[in-house]
Amino acid sequence: MSELMLEGFNLALYGMGFVFTFLVLLVFLTVAMSAAVSRFSPPAPTVVPRRRTSKRKDSGSGASAKSADKAQIVAAITAAVRQHRQSD
Repeated sequence: MSELMLEGFNLALYGMGFVFTFLVLLVFLTVAMSAAVSRFSPPAPTVVPRRRTSKRKDSGSGASAKSADKAQIVAAITAAVRQHRQSD
């Protein structure tokens, strides 16, 4: 019985050693690949944020344009619902 237990422990140690070696190798290869990609890839373009402009100048025409857009959307939805009900 002790020989069987010894074989079991031996197999468990070999398995854990193999998994540990694989994971260490995986970490080193991932770090090396990350370094290679960051070295050879082009730098990311810098994005300059736009300054917000004041919308007080066109507040009247902007509000009417938004309401016209909403009216068109409502009309399109109404037409789609009406067409769906007619097809049933």
